Amino acid sequence: MLAIALLAACGGPGGAANDRSGPASPTPSAAPSATAQARGTAHLGAAPTTRAPASTPVFRAGNPAGKAAVPAEARPVDTSRPTRVVGNGTPQSCTSKAVVAAVAAGGIITFSCGPDPVTITMTQTAKVKNANGPRVVLDGGGKVTLSGGGRHRILYMNTCDRAQGWTTSHCDNQDHPQLTVQNLTFADGNSTGEETDGGGGGAIFARGGRLKVINSRFVNNRCDRTGPDLGGAAVRALNQYQSRPVYVVSSTFEKGSCSNGGALSSIGVSWVILNSVFRNNDAVGRGANPAKSGTPGGGSGGAIYCDGDTFTVRIAGSVIENNHANEGGGAIFFVSNDRTGTMRIESSTLRRNRSDGFETEGLPGIFFLGARRPSISR
Repeated sequence: MLAIALLAACGGPGGAANDRSGPASPTPSAAPSATAQARGTAHLGAAPTTRAPASTPVFRAGNPAGKAAVPAEARPVDTSRPTRVVGNGTPQSCTSKAVVAAVAAGGIITFSCGPDPVTITMTQTAKVKNANGPRVVLDGGGKVTLSGGGRHRILYMNTCDRAQGWTTSHCDNQDHPQLTVQNLTFADGNSTGEETDGGGGGAIFARGGRLKVINSRFVNNRCDRTGPDLGGAAVRALNQYQSRPVYVVSSTFEKGSCSNGGALSSIGVSWVILNSVFRNNDAVGRGANPAKSGTPGGGSGGAIYCDGDTFTVRIAGSVIENNHANEGGGAIFFVSNDRTGTMRIESSTLRRNRSDGFETEGLPGIFFLGARRPSISR
C-alpha cells in the first residue's frame, strides 16, 4: 500500500498541480526558435525571400509542474546558427521533399515557414544518412508539425541499415549520428508493415548512435497492432551508444496505439524521462510476450514498454495517466530478462492506467521484473 500511496500522491501538493487532462493540440502555436542565417546556411525549398528572426520559443510540451533537474547533455541544442533551413518564409515552401533532403544532409536544421503554425504532411519517411552529421538536429521552433498523414513513419535513423550507409565495423555501438528533435510536434505517424529490425516506431525509429527528445509533442501515432515484442507508437529505440540513455525531456505523448508501448518501446535501451506527460496511449496486441498459444502476441506497456537484459529507466517530474494495456502494465511494462535492470520513479504521478491482464502487486499500472523492486520517491 505504501507504493500505491506514493504513486498517487507524487507530482505536487495533493497531485493537483499535475491534473491537467485536456488534450494537447497537434499543431503548436509559438514564436520560432532562433534561425539566424549563418554564412553557408542552405535553404531547402524555393530561393530565400526572408531572414527568420531570432527569438525564444514559447511553445511548451510536457509537465509544466515537473521540477526534475535536467542534466547538461539533455538540454536543448543551440540552433541559432543552423546548417540548413527548411523553407523560405512561406508555408508553401515547407514541403515533405525539403524535410527529407534536409534530414539526409544532416547538421542543424530549422524551419522558416512564415509567422503561423504549419503542418508538413510527409509523403515519405525522412531518413538520416549515417555518414552525415555527426549531429542531426531538427528544431521546429514550436510552430511546426510533421505529420505522417496516417500513412508514413516520419523519421528514421538506423546505423545498421546498409541503405543508409555503414560508417563503422560496429554499427550496433557507435557514437554517431546523434539525433535530437526539439520544439516539434509529430502527428499521425504510422509504421504499420515496416519490418526492418522488428518494426515499430510510428513517428521515430532510432537504432544506434544517440537519440534525444526535447519539448516535443507526439499525437495519434501508430504502429502494427500485433506482435509479441514490436512496439513504440511514437518512438522505438535500439542499440544506443555504450548503453547511454535516451533522454525524453518536457515532452507529451498522447493517443498513441501499437501492439506494445503506446508511446515508447525499446529492447535493451535505458531511458531518462523528465518532466513529461503520457496520456491516453494504448497497447492493443493480444497474447503478451512470449505469445500465448493461438494469439499474435503483444498488448503490454500502455505507455512504455521496455524489454532486454541490463538497462535502466528513470522517470522524474512526470505524469502517466489514463493509459491502457490489453495484457500487462497499463502504464509501464519493464522486463529485464537477466534480472539486472532497475527502475526509479521520482516526484511523478501515475493514475488510472488500466492493465486488463496482469501487473505487479502493489504497483498499480506497472508490470516489473528486474534486479529489485522499483525505487519510488516523492
